[in-house]
Amino acid sequence: MTSTQASRAPVKADASAEAFSHRLGAVADAVESFLAERLGPEARAGEIARPARLMEAMRHAVLGGGKRLRPFLAVETARMLGGSEAGALAAGSAIELVHCYSLVHDDMPAMDNDDLRRGKPTVHRAYDEATAILVGDALQTLAFEILADAAWQPDAAIRADLVLGLARASGLGGMVGGQLLDLGAEGRFGPVSLDVEDTLQLQAMKTGAILAFSVEAGAIVGGAGRDERAALLRYGLALGQAFQIADDILDREASPEAMGKATGKDKEAGKATLVDRLGLDGARAECDRLVGVCEEAVSRWGAGAATLREAARFTVARKA
Repeated sequence: MTSTQASRAPVKADASAEAFSHRLGAVADAVESFLAERLGPEARAGEIARPARLMEAMRHAVLGGGKRLRPFLAVETARMLGGSEAGALAAGSAIELVHCYSLVHDDMPAMDNDDLRRGKPTVHRAYDEATAILVGDALQTLAFEILADAAWQPDAAIRADLVLGLARASGLGGMVGGQLLDLGAEGRFGPVSLDVEDTLQLQAMKTGAILAFSVEAGAIVGGAGRDERAALLRYGLALGQAFQIADDILDREASPEAMGKATGKDKEAGKATLVDRLGLDGARAECDRLVGVCEEAVSRWGAGAATLREAARFTVARKA
């Protein structure tokens, strides 16, 4: 996206599924271009060198796949508020790098031990475990480098807010802590029995925190006030919960070909899901309820929030 595009007035979204799909694809293309440029082979200012194997493996982990829902949420939230689309794209791309790092590590033998991700070999299979660990480390640090770069966000207070928010969402009280709870739910550290509330907390940390922050990042870039940020946080938290439930349903019902990875492994591993706690029908009903929460949370923006409302519907209706 050019600086001219970023300075245009926000575009009123068309809520049709076709228009939504087009917009989702357009943002995904912009994210792909942004990340491909950041993952080039040439060393940048402040760097000594970029090892070729590391860069190749990082590109394998990041490029050429994925819906890019997290950066999409950041960009569309900022657009709704009239914020900088270029700034939101950079923030969303940083969040996507953290998401990709988490997948690289999550796929490794010590975690979920997966061979496929987005229809191609996982990083530790395509390269090796040591390289995969370093790829995850490098993607995480690159994410924070982008957020801290004044080229994308000249306001230092906004940069600090974004860095703090992503650190909290991805760290011990968010994604990483949730991943540890997820391993514990398999019984790795001793017998455990999780009820619905325990499962909701685990999923809110492991998956929901990053998704919710994606919306909040757009709100920060868009200059949202306190009440607006609170409403958008409600939207993001409900969306994150719905996303995880929909993912659990897909793990039971979708084919490996459609998902681009093995399915049915969560049940085999004894992972905690709301599908187990509520059943498939109950899980679907909860998804529908959460879409209603999302729609109510953004109702103050009327037609301007059409894309965010459609994003909530897409989250629960997706087939992969």
